[in-house]
Amino acid sequence: MPASSVQDLSNSESRPLLPKSEPSKALPPPEHKKSGWVRPIIYILLVALVGFIGWRVYSNKKKNEANTANQANALLNRPVPVQAVAAERRPMPIYLTALGTVTPYYSVTVKARVNGQLDKVNFTEGQEVKAGQTIMVIDPKPYQAALDQAKGTLAHDQALLKNAQAEFVRYKALFDAGVVSKEQLDLQQSNFGQYEGAIKSDEAAIETAQLQLDWCSIQSPISGKIGLRLVDPGNIITANTTNLVIVNQLQPIAVYFTLPQNYLPQVLDKLRSDQRLPAEAFDKGDTTRLTSGQLLTTDNQIDTTTGTAKLKAVFDNKDEKLFPNQFVNIHLVMEQRNSALVVPSAAIQTGSQGTFVWVVQEQPVTPQSGQTAQPAQQKNGDPQPTTEWVAKMQPVKIALAEGQLTILDSGPNAGQKVVVDGADRLRQDAKVVVSAPRQHSNASGPQTDATAPVPQQPGQGTPGVATPAPMTAHQLERADPKKHRKQAADPSAAQPKGNQP
Repeated sequence: MPASSVQDLSNSESRPLLPKSEPSKALPPPEHKKSGWVRPIIYILLVALVGFIGWRVYSNKKKNEANTANQANALLNRPVPVQAVAAERRPMPIYLTALGTVTPYYSVTVKARVNGQLDKVNFTEGQEVKAGQTIMVIDPKPYQAALDQAKGTLAHDQALLKNAQAEFVRYKALFDAGVVSKEQLDLQQSNFGQYEGAIKSDEAAIETAQLQLDWCSIQSPISGKIGLRLVDPGNIITANTTNLVIVNQLQPIAVYFTLPQNYLPQVLDKLRSDQRLPAEAFDKGDTTRLTSGQLLTTDNQIDTTTGTAKLKAVFDNKDEKLFPNQFVNIHLVMEQRNSALVVPSAAIQTGSQGTFVWVVQEQPVTPQSGQTAQPAQQKNGDPQPTTEWVAKMQPVKIALAEGQLTILDSGPNAGQKVVVDGADRLRQDAKVVVSAPRQHSNASGPQTDATAPVPQQPGQGTPGVATPAPMTAHQLERADPKKHRKQAADPSAAQPKGNQP
């Protein structure tokens, strides 16, 4: 047997015998489901859902914007509270302003004219003194002794003079008789002349001693108010060195102030023509008038470092409202306008359209858009307001601003109310609620007309308060829906008990 056959037999014997597999059956063909129309429907539903969500978001956004716009419109339509006063015509001065310093009309620093010990002080600090009144006394004993000594010397020299005169008379008689020589007579005449000179010197010494004795009593050189003493009794005073006290004359009193050199020509013209210019002194805040006086003169030169000229005004100061070294504002009146249009300076506004003021006017009530005009009488019997206050922009032309008041060349009519507080929230034709400005105390006197309370208008319940803008039915319902529905259902419920029959 061939080797290849034997090898095949051995291989066949070593292989395990596998069972015969059944013939595979063919798989049934896949069933085709009827789903071709479901998928588009799902897509359509998803697109519709996304579109609905987007529409809701968009509608909610529009609704919120509409609500915001309605709220903003309601805020715009809400009356703005303002304070207003009436413009007026009245006499007003046109003046130049300057900062000045109060200075005593006369001021004297009292010093001793002799040395010695301060013995007495004859004044009370701060009192009024008269010129020539004794205010201090220095110990006079040394000067009294010097005066007595000078008087003794004069008596001695007078005796010598009398003897020399007698000797001269005798020698003259002897000379005439030819007994004595001419030289002896001239000697006696010379002695007589020396004693005459000594007498005159003694008299001068007495006057000097008397003057020094008088200077021991220190007198006020001027009338005025005396200040605090600078030396107490018992101290040694040095002549012309030690300051004892200061005396200032306050009635009248002077104020020195400066003006730019550009104003000097018109001031000098006024001085030459009128010989006087009224001047008013105001406090440091330039709000309260202290006293009135007049311009006295100007300095004779201009300060080159500042380009200003110094002026001096004099005030009677009867009530002593001016005090030395006090800073005041001087109003130098250059002109008096008899009928000037005046408004408070707080009413002046500035914008892109120029300078203007807000004026408030009363006009008939205008119903809001979409609403019909309300009847003059509501169902509950309360009268419906027929007028409202609105703000109007009024251009003005300023002539001069003087402190808290401004003079206008053109602007609102006299009597028209201008807004002084609350103007920052106003717009053209905005509804407003007008009230009077708050009252402030003024030390200069009664309140001026430009700051007086607004007079009561027809239909107002409170003086100085204007009738607020009326609220429509929609606004009433928004403000208090329950109360509005209750009044609509039962108008008699809104009647006050006092009005019920």
